[in-house]
Amino acid sequence: MPTELTPYIESFLPLFVAMNLPGVLPIFMGLTDGMTIQARRKLVFQASTAAFFVAALILFAGEIIFNTMGITVNDLRVGGGLILLILSITDLIFGDYKRRGSADDDISTSSIGIVPIGIPLIIGPAAITTIIVSQQSFGYIPSLVSLFVNLGIITIGFIVGPPLIEKLGSSTAKAVAKITSLFLAAIAVAMIRVGIIGMLAA
Repeated sequence: MPTELTPYIESFLPLFVAMNLPGVLPIFMGLTDGMTIQARRKLVFQASTAAFFVAALILFAGEIIFNTMGITVNDLRVGGGLILLILSITDLIFGDYKRRGSADDDISTSSIGIVPIGIPLIIGPAAITTIIVSQQSFGYIPSLVSLFVNLGIITIGFIVGPPLIEKLGSSTAKAVAKITSLFLAAIAVAMIRVGIIGMLAA
């Protein structure tokens, strides 16, 4: 392997693990259950764009922003965890009553595209931390390239993945959505727990 590619590969792999497409794809399906294909694709590009701008901002000015505003990664863990917990509980309890028709697709898309899908589902505390560490270890260019590639993988996965799973049948797709909402609640609680532990240890 050419040595000039090493920083790019070593920057790509941790971010790929942190963004965790296999883990977030079922959650994405649960949040977009009932949407048309067109509305879901619109949401994917909106979420990916928002995630890129936030990630790029973190890459080039993350430490300055954190230090100026007094924000830590643990604060992001708790805040993001609370958002995901509320959404997962809402979907588990009221999911059958909030399925939207085509007339509400634009409202639905605009309400969840940036938060929580763009942030913190695609770019969450783990990805933010990885981006900052990558920039310090490998520089701006390898980190930016790895961000582009990983966001491309996430975008393709979000577009291609749901139709494949939905071919199993609507009942199976809804069951997957409910199960993933339960796991999303567990992930949210874990984010909050790790954030609080980190705050207490600081």
